[in-house]
Amino acid sequence: MKNIILVILFCTVYKTGIAQNYIPTLKNNTELHYVCKLHGQTRTLQLTAETADNALAFKLETRGVKSKIVMLPEAVKNGNTLSFNQGEYAPVLNLKPTETFFMISQSAYQDLVKNNSFVYNNTTYVLDKNEDKNGVSIDGRWIDALHVTAQIDETEMWIVKNPEYPLICKVTKNPLGINFTLVKVTE
Repeated sequence: MKNIILVILFCTVYKTGIAQNYIPTLKNNTELHYVCKLHGQTRTLQLTAETADNALAFKLETRGVKSKIVMLPEAVKNGNTLSFNQGEYAPVLNLKPTETFFMISQSAYQDLVKNNSFVYNNTTYVLDKNEDKNGVSIDGRWIDALHVTAQIDETEMWIVKNPEYPLICKVTKNPLGINFTLVKVTE
């Protein structure tokens, strides 16, 4: 009888451990490391978060390019356009009040949670409720993310379940030829 109870206890603890997913948080100086596929080329990209004055900026570093991409508070809250800028145009790039970078806005995230869809870049993205077999794993931990697909093409995105900063941790099948995957987070 003791063995049966121990086996049930072990299975319960094991299942609980497996079920726990990782939700990256974004604080000042959090480093996000991505591997990007850009028009057939592969490159690494590091984003370092700066959170101040209700704005969010990412210091971007990739292949000798260093830039600071600044999102306005209204974009973080209500943006509806994703910027694919690669940092090469200016040492500091202030995005438009509607643009976000490597994340969707808080209101778009709320639409996704509430309505199972959201609109970004004039494209409707719908929650894929099927078992996610191609999610994102960092150091053996699965990122707790929502998987969405675009209605007009085959674009897929995985968005971290974080209502404050809903980071995009993976993009595939992007018709612009810009796909990326989060591979490391240093908090």
